[in-house]
Amino acid sequence: MAALGTGAKAPEFTLKSLDGKAFALGEALERGPVVLAFFKVSCPTCQYAFPFLERLYQAYRDKGVALIGVSQNTAKDTMTFNKEFGVTFPVLLDDTSSYPVSNAYGLTNVPTVFWIGQDGEIEVSSVAWVRADFEEINRKMAEFGKIPPAAMFRPGEDVRDFRAG
Repeated sequence: MAALGTGAKAPEFTLKSLDGKAFALGEALERGPVVLAFFKVSCPTCQYAFPFLERLYQAYRDKGVALIGVSQNTAKDTMTFNKEFGVTFPVLLDDTSSYPVSNAYGLTNVPTVFWIGQDGEIEVSSVAWVRADFEEINRKMAEFGKIPPAAMFRPGEDVRDFRAG
């Protein structure tokens, strides 16, 4: 099964964050859209993508869209990853024995990023690093926050259009 596509209903879930707090998708959607970014710490494409996701988080952190990581690793390994790659947005821990949330979302590769609208519908489903999808999420975050899109890429920075997950 491939990752859930656009138009699909996002499966409800509750997971614990690294700081032990429960996160329920339905509760978060009451406040605004949610961007879910699934990853494994050993994934080179995740290591490439997550600093860019952190830029989105910093640009829009108070604009009503929740950006949430979902780790497929232990808390210890996830904390090391976050420190190494500068991740400060909230990160949840999928159960590493059965991956119930990753499986519910049909993951076959990481990173996989979903934009989930407030109605629970997946509006963006992006597997691997796809620059155009990242730019679309940037536009959607800006639109929801009623501000111009933030510049996510720095002059001279080598940003690929695609990188397999």
